[in-house]
Amino acid sequence: MEAVLRELQTLYMGLLWPFIRIAAALASAPVLGEMMMPVRARVLVALILAVAVQPALPAFPAIDPFSAHGVLAVFEQVLLGGLIGMVFHLVLSVMLLFGALASSQMGLSMAALNDPMNGTSSDAISALMYVVFVLLFFSSGGHLVLTQVLARSFHVWPVGGFWFDAAALLRLVLGVGWIFAAALMLALPLAFAALAVQLGSGLLNRVAPPLNLFALGFSITIMFGLVLVSLLVPSLPDHFMRMVVHVVELLDSLAPAPLVTP
Repeated sequence: MEAVLRELQTLYMGLLWPFIRIAAALASAPVLGEMMMPVRARVLVALILAVAVQPALPAFPAIDPFSAHGVLAVFEQVLLGGLIGMVFHLVLSVMLLFGALASSQMGLSMAALNDPMNGTSSDAISALMYVVFVLLFFSSGGHLVLTQVLARSFHVWPVGGFWFDAAALLRLVLGVGWIFAAALMLALPLAFAALAVQLGSGLLNRVAPPLNLFALGFSITIMFGLVLVSLLVPSLPDHFMRMVVHVVELLDSLAPAPLVTP
């Protein structure tokens, strides 16, 4: 009986650390960490992944989870898992910010919709970008990349060996600032086209004041913006893959070894 209990304790300790790190990553990851995902389902997925990646994980140090060292190790796993999930959340933030910028240029930012998935209000283009992101995330294997990064993180950052230097933290902060630059680059063609439409409407209104193009300019801008968005959506998969590569490279810059192996 004592031998069985020792084996169960070894199995329990082997599943505890990957379960905590994976659960924290899923809680902060895009799509899987949203309110639409039940907590019980998220915990079940974390447990299944912890069991699935168990053969590829290194041996864990003997740490009592109820000791002070164990509490620090649990906090370490939560922090590292949340960091990995948050980095993948940067791609979703880029697309949502692009949707907000596009809606403001088209005049659709006034039409806010209640988003039941995350409990906030969003405009029409941001809701569309969220749906596009979900489709691209699962169709391009983003969930598999997240799983590989989590499994590889135990070799790069073993339990009890997680640390960052000042240069790594600076790269992380600059990576967060990359959100605004990427969203602006996506929205720049649409913003320039909307500005051209507004200037054209102003010139026509000066030439023919009876047409009252300022009253029609709102509808023209929305129609022209929707045409541009329909032309831009087919190119989003390429942009999405580049952004995923960027966030993985950001994680690699923080880690002493690559997190994604070919």
